[in-house]
Amino acid sequence: MRKSHAYGHLSIIVIMAMVLLCFYACTHERKNKTDAVTDRAAMPILLVDTVNTLISDSGVTRYRIKAPRWEIYDKSQPPCWKFPTGIYLEKFNEQLEAEAYLEADSAYYNEDEQIWRLDGNVHALNLEGEKFETQQLFWNQKTERVYSDSAIKITRETSIINGIGFESNQTMTKYTIRNPQGIFPIKNE
Repeated sequence: MRKSHAYGHLSIIVIMAMVLLCFYACTHERKNKTDAVTDRAAMPILLVDTVNTLISDSGVTRYRIKAPRWEIYDKSQPPCWKFPTGIYLEKFNEQLEAEAYLEADSAYYNEDEQIWRLDGNVHALNLEGEKFETQQLFWNQKTERVYSDSAIKITRETSIINGIGFESNQTMTKYTIRNPQGIFPIKNE
């Protein structure tokens, strides 16, 4: 009987050791998951799928923003907004007709510097009907300037201008193209 009594104690000890081991494993696993959640800089405070919103000014609808995904990181350095799968912005006239647009494969907004970076297949149409195409575009809201060091193509009514790099006002109606190339019609007078 002493042997079975010893095996009984051994069984209890083995069971308790297994329970403690399982408890340790579970709490250890939870701690790792909790650590990942508490890294607020890596977590968006807002994550929205399929954004389609209108923005008004003085009660008049002026803009529409569309994006498949919008992420806001308020604790990252610097705080930022991300549109990792694209963005589309339209500007409306008073008759609610789209008169200008801007689109890109992805966008990033630095809140501290108030600078937008648009990447990949950036297309824009300004109020004068000129079309802009580039792979990267920056918009500094503080200085109200738009600029790029990338190749740019501007399609106008009577000409196409290509260049490497440009700078513009924020409506993209007054611009300077660096390293311009293209065919320009000349009027005979």
